[in-house]
Amino acid sequence: MDHINNIPVQELRPGFFGKMIHGDKGTVSIWDIKQGSTLQTHQHVHEQITYILEGELQMNIGGEDYLLTAGCYHVIPSNVPHKAFAVTDVKVIDFFSPARDDYR
Repeated sequence: MDHINNIPVQELRPGFFGKMIHGDKGTVSIWDIKQGSTLQTHQHVHEQITYILEGELQMNIGGEDYLLTAGCYHVIPSNVPHKAFAVTDVKVIDFFSPARDDYR
């Protein structure tokens, strides 16, 4: 057992501050994203489940636009292009499978 407060915060991209929890087969990322921050279009082999705790996150996933607000989630399949823009300050939980070794 551990506590989330013991995990160091990493700024992996400008405005994206995360805490990472790694298992053998998956990664949970807990993000504080600052208003106005942008994640450019990208894709990865990992399936991604994004859940919004607070705020508004504009996403384009596979060419479709979505405004994700508190309580919303989206499953992003493996290798589907996606991007994001923080309309407000946002708190997000992402789950990735397989584990994000690049986030270790």
